[in-house]
Amino acid sequence: MEYVLPVLVFAALGVIAGIMLTVASKVFEVKTDPRIDEINEVLPQVNCGSCGYSGCGDYAKSIVENGAPVNMCRPGGPECAQKIAALMGVDAGGVNAQIAVVRCSGDCNATAVKYQYHGQQTCLSANKFYNGSKECTHACLGFGDCAAVCPNGAISIKDGLARVDRSQCIGCGLCAKACPNNIIVIRDITKQIDVCCSSTEIGKVVRSVCKKGCIGCKLCEKKCEHDAIHVVDNLARIDYDKCVVCGKCAEACPAKAIRRCGQEYEVAKA
Repeated sequence: MEYVLPVLVFAALGVIAGIMLTVASKVFEVKTDPRIDEINEVLPQVNCGSCGYSGCGDYAKSIVENGAPVNMCRPGGPECAQKIAALMGVDAGGVNAQIAVVRCSGDCNATAVKYQYHGQQTCLSANKFYNGSKECTHACLGFGDCAAVCPNGAISIKDGLARVDRSQCIGCGLCAKACPNNIIVIRDITKQIDVCCSSTEIGKVVRSVCKKGCIGCKLCEKKCEHDAIHVVDNLARIDYDKCVVCGKCAEACPAKAIRRCGQEYEVAKA
């Protein structure tokens, strides 16, 4: 009997504590709008942060509670925006799918290596040693940090250069964030002309380290009838608000550093 009573007391205390916790949880319960969970289920759960929020859950909460725009999810694209708009009873507005573009042509056939790198096989590590082993210090480092973070397997490394499979890319931007040389950008999928180079060196230097780099000759600028491309800091840059994708800049480029997307350089499949 001397052990029974303490056990009963502890059991009673446990029951009372449980009841008190249940009551407290009901009294202090913070009710949430069910639309937050519904919107969160629609979002792709990539948690890339391209919408400007810390993750899909945070974005869903901000849509419901703070009136955030419903069309900010790049990976979800127009279809996701339409579903969220329907849940919120608003207009989705215009939204275009996005895609990653590797602004470099420096594969193994275009640029040589200046030393053999034997350190940790990541772009971030290699970049700490004289901006990588390639002669061009603005080139793709080729170790696949971008491919490692891609949730859809849309990036692969071929001949020392990152390649994007357009059919798999969702435009989340995680690859761009992972690239230490900042040569990957995210753009509107409909603007299908790209300057596939990131070097701001003068033409003579570019020629000496890469066969396919932009040399800043301005022929593209002269051929464009829409004032959509200009050479700034020795590198051709496209104003996509003006570009009509006519392709005349690509045709004029002697180094073939300007290309239409969908060509071999951007396709991961062999």
